[in-house]
Amino acid sequence: MMDFVGVLANSMIKARTLEELVRPLLELLEAVTGLSSTYLTTVDEETGYQHVLFARNTQTLQIPEGLSVVWEDTLCKRALEEGRPYTDDVASCWGDSEAARALRIATYASTAVRNDDGSLYGTLCAASDQKKPLAQGAESVFRMFSRLISQQVERERLLQALRQANDILAVNALTDTTTQLPNRRALMSEMTRRLAASETDGSTLIVAFIDLDKFKAINDQFGHDTGDHFLIAIGRRIQGALRAGDFAARQGGDEFVVIASAPRASASEVATALQTRLQTASTSRFHVGGHVIDYAGPSIGVIVAPLAVVDPEALLVQADAAMYAAKRARKEAAGAHSR
Repeated sequence: MMDFVGVLANSMIKARTLEELVRPLLELLEAVTGLSSTYLTTVDEETGYQHVLFARNTQTLQIPEGLSVVWEDTLCKRALEEGRPYTDDVASCWGDSEAARALRIATYASTAVRNDDGSLYGTLCAASDQKKPLAQGAESVFRMFSRLISQQVERERLLQALRQANDILAVNALTDTTTQLPNRRALMSEMTRRLAASETDGSTLIVAFIDLDKFKAINDQFGHDTGDHFLIAIGRRIQGALRAGDFAARQGGDEFVVIASAPRASASEVATALQTRLQTASTSRFHVGGHVIDYAGPSIGVIVAPLAVVDPEALLVQADAAMYAAKRARKEAAGAHSR
């Protein structure tokens, strides 16, 4: 008994996964029941199949891991329905079972493994191709092991749910909630990465700073909801103007930033082409929030990162200055045109 308790306690302490828990339990179940094959199954009642997840076979009867059988024909289903957790005369009880005949099962014992909500997860089973009596207390061991397994299954589900939630939080932390573009935090991380790479791969960073001129007027005239839809539409237009490898982010408010990498020898030409694409894409008629907005386009400043600059913040300041220079030039051009 002490060996049993010791192995069980050690298994529970060390187990980090379902498999690490179940394999020692199957060995203990063999010792308790005297049956040569012990195995854990999962049941997919929706598709109508039972799958052998983990198995231990020590004699002639072999229950292979990965085996899938039609649930309706299984001894497990019949045992659950009939309330018969053990029999040493399978042929008489369930002689019409093709699976039992194929495997030559003579003695069979099982218990259900249930999820926390009571639904069926699978079964914990033991079998032999010889007639064997079930040791006293074996049914209690089955029930205890079933409960331990269901608890581990639930723990793994909770861990998976936590990982998924953490992944979602990580993505949300780097995503602008309105436009679903990367946010400033993601932008700074990407700029840092590219600046580091440029020191070894011969590339240079191009930064385009985009400011949506007269966005406040759009908000004031049509409302903030329409303004948000306009930001979303602009974000999509910007994304549509990107080359493979370019990166667009919402800096905040009515400001967007696009970065691109290019060989230094061709960086000026790439920067000019990027500015042209972005200006063309964002100067258009927009249908948003039930309104038609003829937008004259944003002010865009584009710079090529100087060799000595490796600070993302410094590059954004330079790109911002280039954007304000472009804004002044647009105002001057508009004033000259109106005279």
